[in-house]
Amino acid sequence: MAGGLPHVTKLFSIVDCKITALTTDPIGGTATYAATSVDLPGIRSLAINGNMQTKSLRGDNTLLDTQTYIDGVTAAAEHAKLSLDALAVMLGGTVTDSGATPAQKAVWSLTANSAPQYFKIEGVTPSNGSDLIGGDVHVVLYKCTLSKFPELGMQGDDYRIPKFEVSSVPLASTGKWMDVVMNETAVAIP
Repeated sequence: MAGGLPHVTKLFSIVDCKITALTTDPIGGTATYAATSVDLPGIRSLAINGNMQTKSLRGDNTLLDTQTYIDGVTAAAEHAKLSLDALAVMLGGTVTDSGATPAQKAVWSLTANSAPQYFKIEGVTPSNGSDLIGGDVHVVLYKCTLSKFPELGMQGDDYRIPKFEVSSVPLASTGKWMDVVMNETAVAIP
């Protein structure tokens, strides 16, 4: 334990998750994000996995060495409600509001010019979701892009749960893949 906080905790539940468009990531500079984050409404899960590669060096009919490196970080999320603004952050496209009550419309349009965008994803436990009474745990992936089209649509006689998967790469500006942050006092996702 380096400071006053323990470095070990339970992880129970997820209470909030937001994505934020990555606007710039210059080599040797500072990554910048959109001013406003977009909530993933009704977040149900955020699962993070890493890919590892191991290379072996053989000679003289024996194993001489092995080298392992991180080959990628992936994540998958499920959220209970569809968000047009989240689709626009992840896939590009635009959300257009029109009309007046009782004929208002909100339309997300995916066009031939739309392209998946880089974004940050951050999830947080509730304040009782860690061993830190009144604290929380945040997980942040700084540079993600969809690895497959989100699962959308409708389902007969049941709720359809939107799901998506991302691949993460390190920021060009800092080389950072992700952070896991334990807060003594719970902090809302900006």
